[in-house]
Amino acid sequence: MQRRRRRVVVLLRKMLTCAICTIALVGLLSVHVHVFPSSRVSDLSDPYKLPTVSQQHELNYRKLSTEREWTQELAPPHLSKELASPHLSKAPLSSHKLDGARGNLDFEKLWKPPVNRDFVPCVQHSSNYAAPDESRGYLLVHTNGGLNQMRAGICDMVAVARIIHATLVVPELDKRSYWQDSSNFSDVFDEDHFINALANDIKVIKKLPKELSSATKVVKQFKSWSGLEYYQDEIVSLWEEYQVIRAAKSDSRLANNNLPPDIQKLRCRACYEALRFAPKIEAMGKLLVDRMRSYGPFISLHLRYEKDMLAFSGCTHGLSNAEAEELKTIRENTVYWKVKEIDAREQRSKGYCPLTPKEVGIFLTALGYLSNTPIYIAAGEIYGGDTHMADLRSHYPMLMSKEKLASVEELEPFTTHASQMAALDYIVSVESDVFIPSYSGNMARAVEGHRRFLGHRKTISPDRKALVRLFDKIENGVLKEGRKLSSRIIEIHKKLQGSPRKRRGPVSGTKGMDRFRSEEAFYVNPLPDCLCRRVSQNVSASISIRSSRWQCHYKNGDAECAYLEF
Repeated sequence: MQRRRRRVVVLLRKMLTCAICTIALVGLLSVHVHVFPSSRVSDLSDPYKLPTVSQQHELNYRKLSTEREWTQELAPPHLSKELASPHLSKAPLSSHKLDGARGNLDFEKLWKPPVNRDFVPCVQHSSNYAAPDESRGYLLVHTNGGLNQMRAGICDMVAVARIIHATLVVPELDKRSYWQDSSNFSDVFDEDHFINALANDIKVIKKLPKELSSATKVVKQFKSWSGLEYYQDEIVSLWEEYQVIRAAKSDSRLANNNLPPDIQKLRCRACYEALRFAPKIEAMGKLLVDRMRSYGPFISLHLRYEKDMLAFSGCTHGLSNAEAEELKTIRENTVYWKVKEIDAREQRSKGYCPLTPKEVGIFLTALGYLSNTPIYIAAGEIYGGDTHMADLRSHYPMLMSKEKLASVEELEPFTTHASQMAALDYIVSVESDVFIPSYSGNMARAVEGHRRFLGHRKTISPDRKALVRLFDKIENGVLKEGRKLSSRIIEIHKKLQGSPRKRRGPVSGTKGMDRFRSEEAFYVNPLPDCLCRRVSQNVSASISIRSSRWQCHYKNGDAECAYLEF
């Protein structure tokens, strides 16, 4: 009997010893294992080292890092301290764990850009394109709107100057808009590069000659979405009486379609080559990109949940009565916002409202992005601050912004200028691995077009109208977050990820200005005008795109394409 008891005691001691050893081993491992966005273990000797996802991602990053001559720098001290905090260094894994071959496949699907079908930038002018004609006068331009509305307007005015044989005076930026930004052109853009890059297209000067400062000027509000005939007939005739024409507005003054190919290509050269940001903005923007990339692949989320957007659109879903009233007051007091009475429920049901931060969190989770995904918030001050961001942060703790990535001293030159701050967000958004806008505003459209031009980088455009129906079902308890919701959202967005397609024309049945308004804007999608298909290297190929023929010559992987007129 005693022998049996001794055997039991010895056995228990052995089991207890094994258990203690196991617990100690697990504890030891947990100290040294960290979770990285790539779901691989990183080299712990360098906390800022970019985790390798695949050879393809590595090649992409090398390509991106050499696209512009910007300097790379590690995170500033204030961010280094934040990295030590648990919510950044050990972001929790999502319930959708990815492991094994299936996990790698899903991971690649989430980050892999759409197939670009060998479309490349094709902006060279035709052989018939001549040097600018002798100038008949000077075109002054007063731009209007925010940064991206002004960008599009400036590029259109470059084309207009070419059409009407004008010398373009460097455009004036809008200082009277909602943002009250005092920036001049040279504060936001590289003025000398702009002038030099367009030298073979139009003459650009910094200021109107002194002898003409007191000359009589005609102030003209060009008609929206006007074609070649309007400018060649109605506007050119003004040179008979005036030496200076002042364009009162610049936005949407040129037609999206049915313009000569050389004019369309000039718009692209102006937008994607001539209109660079000022060197200090480009340098700071690339610094932010490098710091975001130190976390691995990242999403740039244009979270258009700012006070001006909500006030303008009349969207109040999820807001308190006091907040809704505040936004209504802002809308009523903003003179140049024409629509004052807005039905918030109707706006939302039609998909006219930006997604709320909470809805964005549900959307990203349904798409399959892990909760440790690094996300750059490309936005100004979010309305309601942390109160409205709490739900999104609970899904995705690694929310970054320019204010988090850069020190106060680094951002100080830009903070009081809305256009310059927006330019920083623009740079990060164009260079991000995935771009997702919560609303299809001016910045969302501009970034999407730029990413298409640079090779159709992945841009997921939420179908807000379809999503609202699903979100309402969740709120009403009819639908739950999970596999069923995920499969529906993924299916809806299969063809909304920035793959190549022709620019959409007007909606059938629309007439007049509504017809032009329903078209997809030129700068949202430069295909077919500024992109052509590369068939193979070192081979000349003729291809047909929307009833136009391009002759492309390839050498060492580069394409030179010219339009052939019939």
